[in-house]
Amino acid sequence: MKIAVISDDGLSISRHFGRAPYYMVLTVEDGKIINREQRSKLGHQHFSAGEHGEHHEHGEHHEHGLNPASHGKHVQMAEAISDCEAVICGGMGMGAYESMRQLNIRPVVTDLSDIDQAVQAYISGSLIDHIEMLH
Repeated sequence: MKIAVISDDGLSISRHFGRAPYYMVLTVEDGKIINREQRSKLGHQHFSAGEHGEHHEHGEHHEHGLNPASHGKHVQMAEAISDCEAVICGGMGMGAYESMRQLNIRPVVTDLSDIDQAVQAYISGSLIDHIEMLH
């Protein structure tokens, strides 16, 4: 099984799915991490400013990234982890969360910052999905 973790530095879990430049992909066999690989990740910086679709005309926060254009961007972001069962991050928009689910990649939002600790918790079934941290 492969698990992707969103990271800014390859060491800790990023708090923002859209901005993070990397996926750390950990391969797990028999409950142990046997390999880790850093993969580049598309992010907001790769798309034109103002196209993410999270604001009303008055700048109010609304359904972050739930429009079809945003879903298309999330699909592009997920291409690098299409072989993963889950993606763990410290925060993401509701649209990205739903897009990952539609792509059969389980999104998990965690308050943990250590990549290995979060993956071990995922493996053991004890990693809590903090959906209240979605934006």
